[in-house]
Amino acid sequence: MLEKEKILKELKQKGDSRVKLAITDVDGILRGKYVNIEKFTSAVVKGFGFCNVVFGWDSADECYDNSAYTGWHTGYPDAEARIDLNTFRRIPWDDNVPFFLADFWNESGKPLEVCPRQVLRKVIDYCNDAGFEPTVGLEYEFVNFRESPQSLAEKSFVNPEPLTPGMFGYSISRSSLSQPYFSALCDQLTEFNIPLEGIHIETGPGVYEASIQHSGALEAADRGVLFKTAVKEIAYRYDILPSFMAKWNAKLPGCSGHIHQSLWSTRTGENVFYDESDPMKMSDVFRHFLAGQMELMPEILPMLVPNVNSYKRLVEGLWAPTTVTWGCENRTSAFRVIPGSANSTRLETRVGGADMNAYLSVAASLASGVWGVKNKLELKSSPVKGNAYAQKDAVRLPDNLIDATRKFSESEIARELFGPAFVEHFAASREWEWRQFQRAVTNWETERYLEII
Repeated sequence: MLEKEKILKELKQKGDSRVKLAITDVDGILRGKYVNIEKFTSAVVKGFGFCNVVFGWDSADECYDNSAYTGWHTGYPDAEARIDLNTFRRIPWDDNVPFFLADFWNESGKPLEVCPRQVLRKVIDYCNDAGFEPTVGLEYEFVNFRESPQSLAEKSFVNPEPLTPGMFGYSISRSSLSQPYFSALCDQLTEFNIPLEGIHIETGPGVYEASIQHSGALEAADRGVLFKTAVKEIAYRYDILPSFMAKWNAKLPGCSGHIHQSLWSTRTGENVFYDESDPMKMSDVFRHFLAGQMELMPEILPMLVPNVNSYKRLVEGLWAPTTVTWGCENRTSAFRVIPGSANSTRLETRVGGADMNAYLSVAASLASGVWGVKNKLELKSSPVKGNAYAQKDAVRLPDNLIDATRKFSESEIARELFGPAFVEHFAASREWEWRQFQRAVTNWETERYLEII
């Protein structure tokens, strides 16, 4: 109540006339609206209605025909959304307008099972019940193009022009070519409460990589989702179009979305991953956590690798994993153990791409890890030294969306961890995505068959 009164008082004192509200759909895309200050004040107290079609359509606003939760058969009613006042920010590139995220609730007043942010909240409770407070940091790679939404559409999304040519990872000089944009990302993201630990030129034409400051799991996922939209909004002002597509060019590495995680004791406040006596600084809890992720990754893969295109990134030799492997400071493996101090020892999960929904990828990683801790799972393989792609006996990850979705849909453990309603809805959304791809006629097909066959 005090927080609510404090925020409402600040908005009144600053004379704010409008507020921007947003939710996150199944694909991790922000959907939102501006409301006037009177509507916002009412929504803080009573909640507000938001059409549940946001969980019933894909990234192209095509409505699913296989969803039990929502569809033409329901008439697309409003669902109740409640504002999370802890997400209060101001948008520096939009007249400092106040901004808030919201969660969805069902008719019984309980968290809506298909809402990604609520899925993560459920997993955080699962971690807390086991005695752990998770800390998470996200990293994203993204490609920047000298394009606009209009110019891309006019060229039918063929041959977009990268911001810079060639491969020049960690370049100091390349950032100077677009220094105002680069500086705006650093400064305005921080003002928007998305503090960056670092940002640099990644290898690949026009590719940047940003590391977001670690935080609690929910805040980290909020920052991840907001980061992608914020980067796009900032970039538009410099006639630049960023893309978080997992793989935009077959000849180049894809764009990753790495997840750094550690667990901290709710009783002592210590990092329970850290063991000073172990050569890799790994405690038994850390090993169980890693074993859980490795055991369940093939079953929960769509929560980290969600789109048809996502699987084009998982290619040997291009910095993305194809098998379930782990190693100490090994970037060729799916799971990278980072030994450090009591404050920094952590796990980096390298499976996801930049197109992941941060709420779902963080939820999948933490839930599977803590499941491993609760069941005291032991690691079934030794750490990989050298090239993880050479480990031919390692468990292979599914290499396409439909196979991964079927494993996810059939997983009893996924239903236990995330709830059957979510598993069924998310699996249906991925099956829909696959069907849309199957109906498409691609440039590859026309180039290969149109004349010759």
